[in-house]
Amino acid sequence: MVKKILLPLLTTLTLISVSTIAKADYLVSNGSGGDYSYELWQDNTRYYLKIWKREFYGKEEAYTTSSSFESSREALEYFDCYYADKSLLACPK
Repeated sequence: MVKKILLPLLTTLTLISVSTIAKADYLVSNGSGGDYSYELWQDNTRYYLKIWKREFYGKEEAYTTSSSFESSREALEYFDCYYADKSLLACPK
């Protein structure tokens, strides 16, 4: 009797926890450049940036959140070009 109740309950709880973990976003890296700081996040398929004015990092909500990128490199190049004022080959002229 216990097996008939316990097994389905454990199965359901496991499925719920696995689906929650699979949907979670996670922090990949953080850093700064110019007057801004960033956090690079990844969801299941894409990367995105949360960007702050440097003095507000960790004290307020993000100044802006970028659109999504296919790779972490693409996201970090975007930050370097548009926020860190770096002159990279990848930056539009």
